[in-house]
Amino acid sequence: MESLSRHTDYGTVPFDESIAMPNPLDQFAQWLKQAEDDEVFEPNAMVTSTIDPDGAVSSRTVLLKGLDETGFEFVTNYTSRKGKALLNNPSISLLFPWYGLKRQVIVYGEAKPTVKEVSDLYWNRRPKGAQLASAASDQSAPIASREDLDKQLAELEAQFPDDTVVPRPEHWGGFRVIPHAIEFWQGRSMRFHDRIRYDISDGQWNISRLQP
Repeated sequence: MESLSRHTDYGTVPFDESIAMPNPLDQFAQWLKQAEDDEVFEPNAMVTSTIDPDGAVSSRTVLLKGLDETGFEFVTNYTSRKGKALLNNPSISLLFPWYGLKRQVIVYGEAKPTVKEVSDLYWNRRPKGAQLASAASDQSAPIASREDLDKQLAELEAQFPDDTVVPRPEHWGGFRVIPHAIEFWQGRSMRFHDRIRYDISDGQWNISRLQP
């Protein structure tokens, strides 16, 4: 297949230990800002991989909603496939694929539900339409048709007209990912890429280079 044999050169932009920041969360924030400035589509989109209770691995794209010097936050339905997986096994991987910049970041860590106040904050920031959609959907559960799904939404729209507040469902909230390792990948020519990995030990981040 011709389209699969095409070879794209990833350029000569380097990323090495001499310019890597001491804290990977600071380094991530810098790369995220560059992705935003370059108008990467959905720069906060991340492929989130979890382990189901039966041991199967599953992945999906979600949006990063919060970032500080200690971790990453996103929101979901706790009864969804990923919600159930994380409540059973908090191991998680996040992948930020910034293809246009020839970069990706992989986060390895553990996810814990946020406190209710944080979940409320994220819920209140959502547009009302997004609130209604989240409340109307039993995320990951089968449904007979799109018409049935639209009906569930219409019933909630009638229950909560424009001048009313949509309460946050108890099963909806945030997860906070505390990383124990973060890898920064910068594409280079001849597939001889730069891979800089941070691992935490006794509260300190250690930096190492991985072979491409």
